[in-house]
Amino acid sequence: MIIRKAEQKDAASLYALEQKLFSAENFPLSRGSFAYHIRNNMLYVAEIDNNIAGYVLVLIKRANAKLYSIGVGEPYRGRKIAKKLLELVSRELVFLGFKRLLLEVRIDNSAAISLYKKLGFNIVKNLKAFYLDGCDAYLMELDIAQFKVNL
Repeated sequence: MIIRKAEQKDAASLYALEQKLFSAENFPLSRGSFAYHIRNNMLYVAEIDNNIAGYVLVLIKRANAKLYSIGVGEPYRGRKIAKKLLELVSRELVFLGFKRLLLEVRIDNSAAISLYKKLGFNIVKNLKAFYLDGCDAYLMELDIAQFKVNL
């Protein structure tokens, strides 16, 4: 597995993966959105056999970094790809001077919540009817100072 910064040539593959992972009420990203974020934010892909197995998108043009989206394709789950992606971006965020990483997650997404808690995220707040289908979300926060920067 190779983890690398996303490039413009990845936008179509990222969009195709996004369509498989997220339904409309979960605010899936468009191909144009991926192209924008590749240029302006922190977007990494995990690549296996020249296929994008997963990605992580962190918004960094703000006071606090925000984990906007993370996804791993069904055939690649169970390989700790999401964990590796999150650890990588956390180390990079420390290097960039960020102190914490925020995210919103559906309260019914127990697999994601479990992963985030294992990585040290804490639930900060319940966001009522956050998603288009009326589902609540948890606002979660990670103190990223725990991640050492390997220079």
